[in-house]
Amino acid sequence: MEDLDFEQFIKHIKMKTDIDLSQYKEAQMKRRLTTLRSKYGFTSFAAYWDAMQQDSKLFNEFLDRMTINVSEFWRNPNRWETLEQKFLPEMLKSGGRLKLWSAACSTGEEPYTLAMIAGRLGILDRTTILATDLDNVVLQKAMQGQYHERSVRDVPAAYLGQYLIKKDQDLYEVDDRLKKMITFKQQNLLQDSFDTQFDLIVCRNVMIYFTEEAKQKLYHKFSKALKPGGLLFVGSTEQIFSPSQYELESVETFFYRRCI
Repeated sequence: MEDLDFEQFIKHIKMKTDIDLSQYKEAQMKRRLTTLRSKYGFTSFAAYWDAMQQDSKLFNEFLDRMTINVSEFWRNPNRWETLEQKFLPEMLKSGGRLKLWSAACSTGEEPYTLAMIAGRLGILDRTTILATDLDNVVLQKAMQGQYHERSVRDVPAAYLGQYLIKKDQDLYEVDDRLKKMITFKQQNLLQDSFDTQFDLIVCRNVMIYFTEEAKQKLYHKFSKALKPGGLLFVGSTEQIFSPSQYELESVETFFYRRCI
């Protein structure tokens, strides 16, 4: 009965939002949502669903909880150094514009990291950045570009002074030059179509929450969205096994190139 209760809940959510919870690892998702359901005293997903229909705050909190909102500036800094010092300069040799995408960008730390690196390389006017996420609430926070001091502690000092302006004792705001170069957009990675001809797609620490079938679908979609020779940059626990099946090749730890 409990499994049927959750399965019916999944069907309701897909019909209302086009979000397919069956594409997420069931044990993790069910545990997260059971905790949220129990917080309000509901003993079944059926009762929780009925309440969500009447209370938009409940529904919005559900949407926020089921999405994975973990984001940091310069997460795994040596990988970002590799991007800045090796891969982006290689891309710039063609002399054209760079088209970058931060997929599942959460509260914006990742696309702003990309923007700061572009600024340091002197290519702000040659770079466009798309930043997408399923959760519209975190996208609104990302567009504001304001972060508490604890959030910016891993930002290198040279970037901190130049691109993050201290507003008061505990608050920093991203420079407007960086905000203007990023387009924030709501997107369902599993359901929506992707733009194409990206030089770089960054999708980190998100795939670990999806089923194997969903991962395979996404890797195919990401590969097709890259231009030949473009790079996919993944998280530290997201090694792609047999990348050739997606027309990708491993070129460095966590970096995969679309085969030419």
